[in-house]
Amino acid sequence: MTETIQKIEAAFREMSLTDPSAIHSYQTDFDQDKYARRIVEECVRSLESHKAERFRAEYFGSGPITPLTERDDITEIIINGRSSIWYESEGCLHRHEDEFFTELTFQNFIQRICREAKVQATLDRPFADGHWGRFRLHLAIPPATCSSVLTLRKHPTNPWRLDQLAVRDWASPIAMTQLRELITQKKNILIIGCTGSGKTSVLNAFLQELRPDERAVLIEDTNELECPNPLSTKLLTRRDSHGLLREVDQSELLKQSLRMRPDRIVMGEIRGSEAKDLLMAFATGHSGCMGTMHAESARQALLRLEMLIQLGAAQWNVHAVRTLILLSLHAIVVVKRTNEGARKLEGIYRIASLEEVGFLLEKTA
Repeated sequence: MTETIQKIEAAFREMSLTDPSAIHSYQTDFDQDKYARRIVEECVRSLESHKAERFRAEYFGSGPITPLTERDDITEIIINGRSSIWYESEGCLHRHEDEFFTELTFQNFIQRICREAKVQATLDRPFADGHWGRFRLHLAIPPATCSSVLTLRKHPTNPWRLDQLAVRDWASPIAMTQLRELITQKKNILIIGCTGSGKTSVLNAFLQELRPDERAVLIEDTNELECPNPLSTKLLTRRDSHGLLREVDQSELLKQSLRMRPDRIVMGEIRGSEAKDLLMAFATGHSGCMGTMHAESARQALLRLEMLIQLGAAQWNVHAVRTLILLSLHAIVVVKRTNEGARKLEGIYRIASLEEVGFLLEKTA
């Protein structure tokens, strides 16, 4: 293997192909790419077929992560530089035995995946988000990191349904019945949990319970939710790393969604001042709305919600903010990930009352 790598890279150096951007970049011309492929084919001709295929993947495909991208049980792939590759399966992280051959082939792969995903990370903006095949992509490059760090999270091809979650013992039968009632009765629901606890998967499952004649308008930063029916639609934020186009945030999308005749408004993740606009929509007749938020407990979620609302309405006092939350939020669904990696329902909560000291919460399931 080492000898073959040396032969390939020596041939590349002779043709000035050692710059990572020279083999695969936005400016790569077809003839140069064709010549690079011919070099690799000549050098791997004598190898066994599986080893030759591994070389082709290294220089022109997904390299060592190729088998990982093909496995249905893997939900996340983390690449911390050329020799540190990890994957998540059944909620637990495992180290991948393979690695990129050299730093050159690793950087070629980064260039290649950026081209295919149509994203770009630069010195000015060293982070990039996008989609690559079945995966959501996040890339960080130096100087923000010591080495390029790539995180790939898989989108489920078929979103979960509540009956599937019940079979997996995600929650008790009583809790599952209560969740269906909350959805059917068009209650406003906030799904909370830590990273990797399954918030988006649960929200997707809730969406699959909607009737075919219910129009949901989905609002997201990244494209992860599945529209529940042909009547529903999705709005996505826009960020332009080049600064040429005006950015569109979730607050603006929420305002636009109100003009689109929604039966339900669904926000992929509440993380900023859009919380104020969303809860105002909740409180002014838009029932059956849903959203997710990063928080460890129902009480922490309410505290964070207060802070986010005040980002969008600094002039409001605490009592006004809390009253808005009380009037507009009907249920908080808390999900968790156990130490074994299993995703579970921790509980369903409602705001029992608003007192001088704050909210009183009641666990209903």
